[in-house]
Amino acid sequence: MDAATTNPRGIPVFPFMTNVSDYVKSIDDVESTLTRFQEMVSKYTFMQQNVERRGAGLREKLPEMKRTLEVVKFLKKKRKDIAHTQANGGEDESEDNGLDEDDDNKKFTSDEIETTFSLQDTLYAKAKIKPAEIDDVYLWLGANVMVAYPLDEAEELLQGKLDKAKDSLKAAEEDLEFLRIQITTLEVAVARVHNWDVAEKRRLKAEGKLKDTDGKEDKE
Repeated sequence: MDAATTNPRGIPVFPFMTNVSDYVKSIDDVESTLTRFQEMVSKYTFMQQNVERRGAGLREKLPEMKRTLEVVKFLKKKRKDIAHTQANGGEDESEDNGLDEDDDNKKFTSDEIETTFSLQDTLYAKAKIKPAEIDDVYLWLGANVMVAYPLDEAEELLQGKLDKAKDSLKAAEEDLEFLRIQITTLEVAVARVHNWDVAEKRRLKAEGKLKDTDGKEDKE
């Protein structure tokens, strides 16, 4: 029971109690042990709530991160395709880039794109851009900081952040499952120790070693 083992994120493991009688005989006081178990349940539950909030935040951010990365990849591809078309003096025969491109959202000419972009949550504006002339994109880094990155560096940065976010979400989901197991194991331990204590007191009363009135031992 005292083995200090943890999961990869350092959350301690609560071992399963294989033999209640042996465990209870190794402790000084059942009531204080039950209180300690309940406190551990509260700590695990608190950690569980924090991990759930972190996971929810990551799940909310991932679609936006993916979309931002797709836009950078799209701009790179269109820039390459347009440059290739202009160099060959022919039509753009590039393959589908994987983005949704309907007539209401994006209109293509040989070197210009008309699109809409978000100014605020419910405010959008139209703009015309020329991918062949775009060398940099501006990315929000947080704390009201925006930095210009070349397309290649922007893609590398965004891909790294997306991969890290996916890993963090996977770790959060693993931690949630781990915490559920620890909470369940603790709740089972509380019930087993409590039931053992009740049965033991009944046995002592039946043997006359424990008084019914005040719970004090009558004799050894």
